[in-house]
Amino acid sequence: MEIFTFISDYYIECIIGLSMVSILLLVYMIISQIRLNKWIKKYNKLVDGIEGINVEELLMEINEKIAALDKDINQIEKNIEGIETKLSFAISKVGFMRYNAFDEMGSQLSFSIALLDDYNNGVVLTSIYGRENTVSYGKPIKNGTSNIPLSAEEILVIDRAIKGEYSYNI
Repeated sequence: MEIFTFISDYYIECIIGLSMVSILLLVYMIISQIRLNKWIKKYNKLVDGIEGINVEELLMEINEKIAALDKDINQIEKNIEGIETKLSFAISKVGFMRYNAFDEMGSQLSFSIALLDDYNNGVVLTSIYGRENTVSYGKPIKNGTSNIPLSAEEILVIDRAIKGEYSYNI
């Protein structure tokens, strides 16, 4: 009976209080509906174009695809590593120079070219042009030097190759 007495004495305040609670519940319901709509949109985007959807199967399929992609990425990384190793032994440094081997000759028809890898190993090729004949020869290069005596021009083209300089003439 006390409740009925309280309500009859404060019925306006009770109506206002219940109205406030109703408004708060309505706002909460609207916010919940907005969040639910966002989740529905995300779900529809996830399962777009798939019929007879079972989310668990879909997630397992996605997980399998990710695992396959990981394997592919690992294989690609191994391939790149192998290529980089092979590439370090490829010719990557070149030094070239034309010159007159003999004072009476013109047109700079003699040349030396150094072809080196990343470890400064390779070969230096030289062609000496003369009036009567032309001589060409090669010398092995290991760590930027040769066990065969080098001419000044050959030393210069090896140095240019190591430093990354490229020039046609002295």
